[in-house]
Amino acid sequence: MADRPKPGRSPLWLVLTLVYGFLYIPIAVLVALSFNEGGLPTVWSGFSLKWYGSLAANSEILSAALNTLIVALVSTAIATLLGTLLALGIEMRRRHGRALEALIFAPMIIPDIVLAIALLSFFSMLNITMGLHTIVLAHVVFNLAFVCSVVRARLKSFDWSIVEASSDLGASATTTFRRVTLPVILPAVIAGALLAFTLSVDEFIIAYFTAGAGRASTTLPMQIYSMIRFGITPEINALATIVMAVSIAALTLSQRLNRTVAP
Repeated sequence: MADRPKPGRSPLWLVLTLVYGFLYIPIAVLVALSFNEGGLPTVWSGFSLKWYGSLAANSEILSAALNTLIVALVSTAIATLLGTLLALGIEMRRRHGRALEALIFAPMIIPDIVLAIALLSFFSMLNITMGLHTIVLAHVVFNLAFVCSVVRARLKSFDWSIVEASSDLGASATTTFRRVTLPVILPAVIAGALLAFTLSVDEFIIAYFTAGAGRASTTLPMQIYSMIRFGITPEINALATIVMAVSIAALTLSQRLNRTVAP
């Protein structure tokens, strides 16, 4: 006798379909319109790649993309190093772990606008000239907690007896970290770095508050914001599609690495 469908299953699938449709149909429309031949952003007039070629010839967009890449790479490198060391430090000093977690993970909980105002006030108080360097520092503060969280998830299942065995065999703390600890947690470190890179590429509010004046510190999200104020064009759709594709690729790779290191 065939199994009967479980009661309530159809309404659940209907709700899921509506929710996912509400979330992803606008994104699908944006991607489709980035290949629109006509200049109108909402009327389809044929397939074309000319707007992607237009992006490649736009010096302002290329400059903003380079700034974004610099900020993302530098802030990711610093946040990954500090976040990994923080995760190790918290796990090694578990007595004070909860207090340290509350302090370190605060940027994940605090609204972006509040963190942006706090960083702006801090830089102004120290009379620091705004620029790419202040955006990098702000993104390090923002990304640090995410890297630490990802690495700590791996350390939850870490066998600390191998570290003790390495020390008993005469290896120094540096050698133990390089030859024993780092190879085990490396997938989680890379996953945290990819997540930090993605967040840095997409981040707008903190960068907007800490960038200062001038185009020398304009990032890609800031450039998109300045362009969209005059109306949406297929060129903006193409730029948003590229940014989204990079973010999805980095997040997908990060999630795959997370699954490979899951206990």
